[in-house]
Amino acid sequence: MMTFGPTIIRLTVTTLVLATATATAAQKTAAPPQDKAQVQAPAPVVVEEKPTPYDQRLIRLAEVLGSVHYLRNLCVKEPEDVWRRSMQALIDKETANEAKRRERMTAAFNRGYRTFASVYTTCTQPAIVAEHRYRAEGATLASEIVARFGN
Repeated sequence: MMTFGPTIIRLTVTTLVLATATATAAQKTAAPPQDKAQVQAPAPVVVEEKPTPYDQRLIRLAEVLGSVHYLRNLCVKEPEDVWRRSMQALIDKETANEAKRRERMTAAFNRGYRTFASVYTTCTQPAIVAEHRYRAEGATLASEIVARFGN
């Protein structure tokens, strides 16, 4: 009759030795711990840009606001920042993390501003008429966007 006692003991010891050796080898080959300064921050969340059905109207509204901002400041005694701040609030709410939409809206505002800056350098009657018309167009666009696409 054979005894299995010494064989089982040898197998158990061998398994323990292999497990210990494997763990030690894994620790030696593991990457050294990194300083907190070296740890890279996770990549910023990129939101997929989804065009809205009213983007074209919104771009036109941005252009109108840029025009009104220029014309209004041209014809008032004390410059005001209401139109630019309104545009900034609109951009912040509408574009959140959508950099390309933000760029398009900002470019439209600046285009509207520069268009009239290249034509009018002093307040004239045509500048006043243009400002009134653009304000009316802006109000109409805003009302249409809200009526058709608002919640």
